[in-house]
Formats: sequence, structure tokens, C-alpha cells
Amino acid sequence: MDKEKELIVRKNRELSAILEVSRVLTASFDLEENLRAAMKILGSLLEMQRGCVFLLDPLSDELRIVAAHGLTKEEIKRGKYRIGEGIVGRVIKTGAPMFIPNIGEEPKFLNRTGSRPEKYGVSFLCIPIELKGEILGVISADRIYAEEHGSVDDDLRVLKIVTSLIAQFVKLWENYRKAEQERESLRSQLKERYSLPNIIGESEKFQSVLKAVMKVAGTDTTVLLLGESGTGKELIARTLHYQSHRAKGPYVAVNCAALPDNLLEVELFGVEKGAFTGATTSRTGRFELAGRGSIFLDEIGEIPLGLQAKLLRVLQERTFERVGSSRSIKADVRVISATNKNLLEEVKQGNFREDLYWRLNVVPIVLPSLRERKRDVPLLLNYYLDKFNKTYNKQVRISEDALSIFSEYSWPGNVRELANTVERLVIMTEKDVIAPEDLPFNLASADTRISMKGKSCFYEEHTLGHEVQNLERERIIRALMEHNYIQHRAARALGITPRQLGYRIKKYGIELQNLK
Repeated sequence: MDKEKELIVRKNRELSAILEVSRVLTASFDLEENLRAAMKILGSLLEMQRGCVFLLDPLSDELRIVAAHGLTKEEIKRGKYRIGEGIVGRVIKTGAPMFIPNIGEEPKFLNRTGSRPEKYGVSFLCIPIELKGEILGVISADRIYAEEHGSVDDDLRVLKIVTSLIAQFVKLWENYRKAEQERESLRSQLKERYSLPNIIGESEKFQSVLKAVMKVAGTDTTVLLLGESGTGKELIARTLHYQSHRAKGPYVAVNCAALPDNLLEVELFGVEKGAFTGATTSRTGRFELAGRGSIFLDEIGEIPLGLQAKLLRVLQERTFERVGSSRSIKADVRVISATNKNLLEEVKQGNFREDLYWRLNVVPIVLPSLRERKRDVPLLLNYYLDKFNKTYNKQVRISEDALSIFSEYSWPGNVRELANTVERLVIMTEKDVIAPEDLPFNLASADTRISMKGKSCFYEEHTLGHEVQNLERERIIRALMEHNYIQHRAARALGITPRQLGYRIKKYGIELQNLK
């Protein structure tokens, strides 16, 4: 009966050890701490001494101790083996567990750590850490056997289960570390990409923008970016984020004009399951997703009045609730917003809350249009030529005459229009040098066309009808850009119906995907 009780106690300890090892291995992604805790559990519950976890370095083909219980730091440092060297090396080579009844009588036991001054009477167990045929390392432990302390078979059985748990944890840790390294590499690339020296612009007005960005990037202050569509507001928003102390956090962008009013609140703040018909699951909002990072609210002027009060509370109290929930969520997020509207005028007309305007307008940064920074046109042109030449494996250049036309054009769509124009030219041209006759007709002003007449057939035989159509096409493109390519809003601004706008888009061959 006593033996039966001892067996039950032993089995309970084994089960407890397995459960505890499983618990500590899922506590975090701290490799050494979790494995050290697992070895400590084997010692306290199963009386296994000097438990070690060896992992294989695939580059050096060397096994080293990454975690141990009952060894000093110096002993751990000495625990290194080549494949096939000693008992540990043989187990990694063969993939089979080994049991040494008495290490004092085993010449292949090297005691590399020097942690066993008295070797006689000590047994040694060594089990491979294997997952799907891949051997990742081994675990080892010393044991002094007595009849009441269980059998070798019991220990090997438990250790095989433990090594299976460790193998899964090590593989998860490797994947986690790889993902972290890739994320860190991406963060570094983004930080470099959105660094001030890499932003193109030498004109005085644009340099003033960059100076303002440099001053506020390192703070958490709320920034309002103002300017026409296509001037680079999102580029500046990303720069503010990636040059701040929040760069390791997420950057979340929301186009407030692209969503229907009834969905915008859910998109920004999330929703609880059952909050309304159709809310079959809970959903995390953009403010939650941007936690410890930055949120960019583009086209902030399009937010409906009813939702403006909730946004104001986020800015004032730094808390919000999901739709259908009363639980407050902390908003640890930097808010950057942008608009191409005159918000003060919107306030006067009753379309925008004055208190929200002042909360958003802590640091306003006005981005100049491209026609206000014509000095930068050649720089931007060369940048996009180089970019799209690489993308499409071409070597297209631009002539001096064509460059003059680029510099004189008013660019109603700003930098976005310039980039799209260059990409279209690189794709469509079959020549190495872009000449004036290769340019879209709308690029040249009337004066430029007259001065260029005789140099190119491109400017000849264009009637007044062509001029009118070109102006109408240009106005439609500008309206589409100003309203984020939402056709019913662009049509309203133009004073025509969406159907009429659709007809003109088709008539003039305006390709929306090339404008975005």
C-alpha cells in the first residue's frame, strides 16, 4: 500500500512538473528566463540536478548552454560541445536519448562545465529537443537514483514530454525573434525614408515646413496639416511619426472622407458585439490600434458634427468608448490631422465645432502648393524619373524644352499630379528622351504653346474647342483630387450630377487609378 501511495505521489509530481513547465514556457518570449524556470521545476518537483538546455547554433555547429539551474555563470560559459563530442554531442548527432548510469565510469562523459567534483554515483540523462524531424538542441540533467525516487523509464518519459514543450517554445521564440528583427529593420528603413534630409524640397516655403516639422516631431503635441490635395500632407504626417519617440509604435491613417458617416464612428472607436443589428463580433477601432503610436486623420473637415463631440473628448480627456460599450479606453496616441478646407470658414458656417478646431490647431503647418514652390519641380521631376525608371526597367530622360514646360505648368494636382504624369510618360514613351510633343496637352500654358510653336507639331492645329475641353478636363481632375476621388462630392463641387461627371470622366479618358 505504501508503494502504491508513493507511486501516486510520484505520478502527481510528474503531472505537476509538466503543467508547470507548460505554464512558464507560455508566460513570455524571454528565452533564457523561461527555460531556466523550466529546469528549476524539474529540480524542485522531480529531484533532477543541474538541468541544462543546450541549443544548436546552425552557423558554428556548436551546442551551448542557453539556460541552466544549479550551475554558476562560469560553468554555463564552459558548457560548449561540437556535434558528436561527448554525450551531449552524440545525442545531437544521433537524435536518440542517452542514459549514463554512473558518469564516473563513462569515459565519453567530459564534464565540460566542471560542475561535478564528485562524479561517482551520479546518473546522467540527455534527451534531444526535436520538432518535426529537426533537432534544435538537447536537455540534460543529473540524477541520483534510489528505489523510492522512481525509475529511469519514468524520467525519460517525462523528459520527452518536456522536450516536446521546449521544442515548440524554441521554434515560436525563433519566429518571434525573426519577426522582431524584420520589424526593427522596417522601422529603421521607415525612419530613414521619412527623415528630413530625404524629403525633396529646397524652396523657401517648403524649407519653412521642414523646420516646423523638425521642431515638433519629438513632441506629443497635436498637429494640423493644411494645404491643397496632393501637397504631401501624409508624407509630413509619417515624418512626424517616424522621427518621434513613438516611432516603434503603430502609425494608423484614416481617410475621414472615404467612409460613410454611419460607419466612421465604428472605424475610429470600434464596436462591441451586439451594439446594433449586424454587429456580430467586437471590433477594435483605429484609436485602439494606434495605441502608443500616432493616428493620422486625413480630411478631418469631413467628420460629421455628431461625431466631432466624441473626437473632442478624446483630445481633451484622452479616453473613449467603443460603440455599444460603457468601458472607457485610454487613448495613448498622438493625433495628427489634415484638411484641404478652410476650417475657420467651416466653423463660421456651422459645419465644424469651434472648440474642436482649437484643439486640433495646436501646431498648424501649412504646406505650399507646387505652383508656390516651382524651384522644386526639377528636383521632384528627376526623383520620380529615377524612381519609375527603376520600377519599369527603363532609362528615360527629359529634354530641356520639356523640363521648361514642366516648370511653367500650374500643377493643380500638386506633387501627386506630377508623380502620376511622370509615371504615365515613362510607361507610355518608346523613346529615350521625353520631348515637348510627348507631353499631355494640358501641361503647357497658352504662352508656352505660342513660344514653342514651330519647334513641335504637338502645339499646332489645336482649336478653341480643344482649349475648352482641356480646361474642363483639368477642372474635373482638380475637383476629383480635392474630394479624394469621391465622385458624388466632386460632382457637387462642379455643379453637375454624378452621372454627368461619369460621362465626362469617360469622355476625357480620365483614369482614376492613375491619379491616386
